[in-house]
Amino acid sequence: MEKSTTYGMLLGLFAVGYGMYLKGADPHALINPAAFLIIFVGTFAALFNAFPMKDIKRFGKLLKIIFTGKKTMPKQEVLELFVNLAKAAKNEGVMAIEKKANEQEDPFLKSTLILVADGFPADFIAETVEGEIKQMEERHRSGAAIFAQGGMYAPTLGVLGAVIGLIAALGNLSDIEMLGHSIAAAFVATLLGIFTGYVMWHPFANKLKRISAEEVEVKKMILEGALALQSGASSIAMEAKLQSFIPLSERKSLRGGE
Repeated sequence: MEKSTTYGMLLGLFAVGYGMYLKGADPHALINPAAFLIIFVGTFAALFNAFPMKDIKRFGKLLKIIFTGKKTMPKQEVLELFVNLAKAAKNEGVMAIEKKANEQEDPFLKSTLILVADGFPADFIAETVEGEIKQMEERHRSGAAIFAQGGMYAPTLGVLGAVIGLIAALGNLSDIEMLGHSIAAAFVATLLGIFTGYVMWHPFANKLKRISAEEVEVKKMILEGALALQSGASSIAMEAKLQSFIPLSERKSLRGGE
């Protein structure tokens, strides 16, 4: 569960709601169906115009990742796996790698280990796996771009909503009291546009980029481990090579000899 997203949304709503209260603004002004229609439906309309349908269909899945996170194999587990594989390969040969590959649930890890077990050269393994990582990065970039673009459109649509509201307000100048309420309501769209743009859309895009970067780092670590396995590296050499992917504060030594 990606709790930080939930905390961020709750804090954002609290900041705006309590801020309105402290400023003496009526929170009931936010109950403005027209403003919600202009901002949310208008933003999605812009996204439909900006992206192909195959990207838009991923919106729900991306939103789920933002709120629940994405399961990625911890780096320390990757390290332990490859150190143990290096030991097993030294004693049992490639059969140990193939056996371990078939036990893996992660398709990327499994396919990479199978390439090693099948005896493919290092250049072929590197080219194949790096190509898969690049495809994943491109897919992730297009997903984050949806939210980044949404963050650009929403505030501008907020200005559009305010203009529409002011047109309606100025059409009834005879009722001064009603005019004040109409002008206040006109700026609700601007508030919603700025809020969704800078508390939701842009931060969501950044979170997707961070999650993607973490996943890419783990996959690169797996590739390095696979190439070390292919070259016949010892368990000590494997640990030294893969430790570079792990922050110093999180490192746990596994050295206990061959």
